[in-house]
Amino acid sequence: MPKKIRAAILGASGYTGAELIRLLARHPHVEIILITADRKAGQPIETVFPHLTGLGLPDLMAIADVEWPGLELDVIFCALPHATSQKIIKGILHETGHGFIDEMIIERAEDYANAIKGSVKVIDLSADFRLRDSEVYTRWYGEYHQAVELQKEAVYGLSEYYRDDIAKARLVACPGCYPTAALLALLPLLKDNKINRDGIIIDAKSGVSGAGRATTEANLFTEVSEGMHPYAIATHRHSPEIEQELSCAAGEDMMVTFTPHLVPMNRGELETIYVSLRAGETVADLRASLNDAYHDETFVHVVAENVVPATRHVRGSNQCLIGVYADRVPGRAILVVAIDNLIKGSSGQAIQNMNIMFGFRESLSLEQAPLFP
Repeated sequence: MPKKIRAAILGASGYTGAELIRLLARHPHVEIILITADRKAGQPIETVFPHLTGLGLPDLMAIADVEWPGLELDVIFCALPHATSQKIIKGILHETGHGFIDEMIIERAEDYANAIKGSVKVIDLSADFRLRDSEVYTRWYGEYHQAVELQKEAVYGLSEYYRDDIAKARLVACPGCYPTAALLALLPLLKDNKINRDGIIIDAKSGVSGAGRATTEANLFTEVSEGMHPYAIATHRHSPEIEQELSCAAGEDMMVTFTPHLVPMNRGELETIYVSLRAGETVADLRASLNDAYHDETFVHVVAENVVPATRHVRGSNQCLIGVYADRVPGRAILVVAIDNLIKGSSGQAIQNMNIMFGFRESLSLEQAPLFP
């Protein structure tokens, strides 16, 4: 048995943090030695998440109170809000180990920098390092990026497409949940020149957990139950992320119509994507392209022609199901994609990337089949 790698989870009291703990707890080569949550500092994880009782984990800590020297971390998962992650990660990965650290977040900057310098790898689940262009980040997130050089270095963590880069990376930026589903469906079709680059429409729907665990009026039970509504129409921050990766695949700048909807369920994500076929292409060609792209993949599958993906088909798993259908409008096709937004769309993909970075079997701790019913 190889030596276990020592892992920290920063921001463990959110939904993605909880999923990281749940999945990593069964990983044969990982030991969780640090979990942080400033607002829940001092509490055992089972008081925050009773379903994680009995795992033998350390109590939650505030980042500023961690005794960093001696931790000898191998990997750090950052499940922190955007703009917070970049400050923390800049301290972690600065070449000298003495990067800028916001004193409001970390009081003992010198101890922290000394503790984390070296070969530690960082997997960020926030949006801070997904966009390669700092000006695009500023335009969509309303503030200047504070770790521009690291932003340029970060590898986009769409596991099935950037494996080689992920394996060599020290900083991986995990994709957002909406981009994960959209890109897995569209990238092979663009690369194989099967669909037109204009007129792509992505109609996306997500469970409420996608909005995070913070208490807001918009996420109250009475605000979301017994109804469904779109949000961030034409302004959602996942739009530039989707367009960034589609443009890379197409070799030219692309724009898409993307509209997310909040659905009154806990977890799950379904995207219905409308595309137009290039001249001479058929829906069968689209299916063949997707099958060629994913026939050896563990987690991405093209369903049979008479099957329609549903969120209940992937719940609790790292699976992604893709369906391809002919539109009644000639020359158009409909793609349907289902993932669990908290796993393949977040924590599961983060662990998949960790496995790649450390040379483990990619499916370790992610083998569980979906929960049904």
